[in-house]
Amino acid sequence: MAVSNQLRNQHIMWRAGFGPTADQLHVMATTSQKSLFKSLLEGSTKPPAYIEVADNALKEMMMGMNEQEKMKKSDLSADEKKQLIKQSQHDIRALNLSWLNEMAQSDAQLREKMSFFWHGHFATRSPNIFYQQQLLDIIRRNALGNFRDLLHEVSKSAVMINFLNSNQNKKGHPNENFAREVMELFTMGRGNYTETDIKEAARAFTGWGANMQGEFVFRKFQHDGGTKTILGKTGNYDGDDVLDILLDKKETAHFISKKLYRFLVNDKADDEKAIWLGNRFYQSNYDIKSLLEDVFTSDWFYEEKNIGAKIKSPIELIAGIRRLLPMKIENEEVQLTVQAVLGQLLFFPPNVAGWPGGANWIDSSSLMFRLRIPQIIYASDEFDMKPKDDDDVAMGRSELNENAFKVKGLGKTRGGQMLKAEIFWAGYLKKFELIQKEDLLAEISKTVLQTSSGISAIALKKYIDQTGRDSFIKTATIELMSTPEYQLC
Repeated sequence: MAVSNQLRNQHIMWRAGFGPTADQLHVMATTSQKSLFKSLLEGSTKPPAYIEVADNALKEMMMGMNEQEKMKKSDLSADEKKQLIKQSQHDIRALNLSWLNEMAQSDAQLREKMSFFWHGHFATRSPNIFYQQQLLDIIRRNALGNFRDLLHEVSKSAVMINFLNSNQNKKGHPNENFAREVMELFTMGRGNYTETDIKEAARAFTGWGANMQGEFVFRKFQHDGGTKTILGKTGNYDGDDVLDILLDKKETAHFISKKLYRFLVNDKADDEKAIWLGNRFYQSNYDIKSLLEDVFTSDWFYEEKNIGAKIKSPIELIAGIRRLLPMKIENEEVQLTVQAVLGQLLFFPPNVAGWPGGANWIDSSSLMFRLRIPQIIYASDEFDMKPKDDDDVAMGRSELNENAFKVKGLGKTRGGQMLKAEIFWAGYLKKFELIQKEDLLAEISKTVLQTSSGISAIALKKYIDQTGRDSFIKTATIELMSTPEYQLC
């Protein structure tokens, strides 16, 4: 079956971003994919603004601390420690929502989508809002730049330094955590190094640390300056040398390209195409934009087998609904509960390997909740769901205790939470103003779903409000968003 131009364009909008906006629907059927990709690139050209949400009092306290007179935890009372943790936790929630708003509203869709990818690739956790802001900024600034620069900056970030215990990596007592993960998860992948390579690399990373302000610090007296042999190369290497050695290995380009193929194209990687992408990525010296151009301008990206073949992650689902149906959410923090229940809370990955994705997003309870979300938004309805206690299932959500989801003013009723949203329908309704009534449902279906086959019109019409044209379009859209097919992109 031939894939329509509209479906192809919606495909790239979902994979290179978080779906089309209501205002973009009018060009989906007519513009070319190369033109659309060019506009996506242009929209992401401007450097991103630093997202800063940290409380001013907390910021002033941190700015007043320096290496000579830094405040130690022992200097704080129990109440002060508790208050600092509480405030930082609150601010991380605010950072989550601020970034989610960028995903849903920003014209820089390609940058935010790739930032989302790197957020899962360099998966870390930290209770420190300043460290989290810093890492997010590093990722967003480098998301479309060069992977070499991104790897070096992330590796020296305070979040990574603390999360993988680099501060404890000292001469004579090397800590292997970062050396292991940078090889296994961030660059080459399993099977391309030995335990000896890890041990030697750990020695090279000794002395790496971060101060209280989140600045990278190289403590030369804690560094092992001796000779190391890593992946067949011998020298007095430091941490930067190790990262460059890993980048010199073509296996790194292949590992990243294959992972990105699964993220952008299909969960089941085509080995031939992934290898081709990896070779091109290596030849470009890890230029991320060039890699993305190879993906999004290729004919095979738009093959029918790749369209509607991926399950939307929770973040993609939420941001995608908000893009197609622009809205004002009165109690934004309810989105945190939705993320947690569905299994993807930004800044709280399950472990250093990130979210597994794919079919892991769906189980019986999460699917039923996913199907309810459009109705909850449309009707400002209530729900009573909590993250599961099992952290392997909850994917990091249990780290935030129940109080993390108790937000003042959520409008709780009968034990549930209400998502109070006002949808601005005008732009969306305009897309269908010239469509004949008998063709409306088919046209709405083509717009909402990433599938060549539609939904049974007979079954849908039982639930659609047919008292007026606008009511028909609105309720048909919500009903289509409440189908299993809408979970795919």
